Formats: sequence, structure tokens, C-alpha cells
Amino acid sequence: MAIERWLVHVVDDEESIRRSLDFLLSNSGYDVMRWCGSESFLKGADKMTPACALVDIRMPGMDGLELQQEMKREGFNFPVIFLTGHGDVTMAVKAMQEGAVDFLQKPVDRQNVLAAVQAAFETMRDSEERLNRKEWAKTQLGRLTSREQEVLDGLACGYPNKTIAYDLGISSRTVEVYRANVMGKLDVHSFADALRIAFAAGLGSERRWLSEHTLLAPRENN
Repeated sequence: MAIERWLVHVVDDEESIRRSLDFLLSNSGYDVMRWCGSESFLKGADKMTPACALVDIRMPGMDGLELQQEMKREGFNFPVIFLTGHGDVTMAVKAMQEGAVDFLQKPVDRQNVLAAVQAAFETMRDSEERLNRKEWAKTQLGRLTSREQEVLDGLACGYPNKTIAYDLGISSRTVEVYRANVMGKLDVHSFADALRIAFAAGLGSERRWLSEHTLLAPRENN
């Protein structure tokens, strides 16, 4: 991601904690914005600027767990690291189950903070790489006809030619022709490579296949 300095939001009701983390992160090459509570963060933070959030799990008003849920609802796609007290382990585990990157017990260790923030931004890079891969794969599928995409979807579900043919109302031989067309148009040398593109683009859901195709489809005479 082309960005010179990563932004870290520090959300904590204790001013001394905010100042301490600001000093540490600013001197480690990060931009920092400080917020005294969940409400001020939600009102003032720019959700479109890539960032991570260091959030106190216990705050007056909206606590950290509630803020985590509200961030999801409002489209703040930020990795979250929670700051917790010694008695907050259960809350921290719940936060992790909801997608938090890490939790750090107060008083926080300098190296642990920096390691957690670095890990948070690594997850953002990984997410962007997956997104780019997905968009690329969808572009590749744009080379295929809708029927060729259907056949590739069936193959990605793990179905044999006969099953795909039956569900689509075509012959097994026609499925073989479409499969060959898919390989050629995607310019791949192995079926495994074709499947990687299919999976990256979101194909291969058996549940979706079963909901979209019927065994009563009309037959082709071929």
C-alpha cells in the first residue's frame, strides 16, 4: 500500500496513557491521533484513511467491545488492538473472537506495543493483497462466457463432468469442451491453476451451486 506513514488511533479515557502511546508511536515512525473516548473517535476519525486502533477495553460510556461492534457497523475497516487490565481476560478473548488483532495488558510493554501495531498493519497488507488477487481473478473470469464460468464453478465445487452436465442440462462431452475452452482462455497449463483462479474469484461454493441449479434442467441434444 503506497503510504509513507501509517496512522494509529489511540482511544483511551486516561490522558497519561494517550500521551505515553503517542510519544512511543510518533518516535517510531507512526502518525498518531488521540481520542478520549469511543464517541469522539466515531465522530471525528476518518474511516477512509488506512489506520489501526489501540483501544482501551474499559471506558466510560461506550466501552471497547461496543466500539468494536460499532466500527464494524459504520465501516471502520481498521485492525483493533485492545488495552486491558488484569481482570479483563474474558473480555479480551471475546474481542479476539470478534476479530481483534491482539490485546495488551496494562501497563503495556514498549516492545509489545510496537510488535502488535506492526502485526496489525501486516494484516492490512495481507487483506489488500487478497483483495487485489480477487479483483485480478474476477478480471480473468471476464474472458469466459457465462456458461464457461458455470462449468468452472462446478469443477471448483469438485463435481465430475457427469454431475455438472446433468445439473446444467448439457452432455458430458459439452462439459469437456467448455473445460478446454476455460483452460485456453485463462491461459493456464494445469487444471490446478484454473482452480486457483476460480477460488480466488469466489467460485466453488457447493451451497450456492445447489441453490442456483436444478436437476430438472432441459437437456441439450449433444
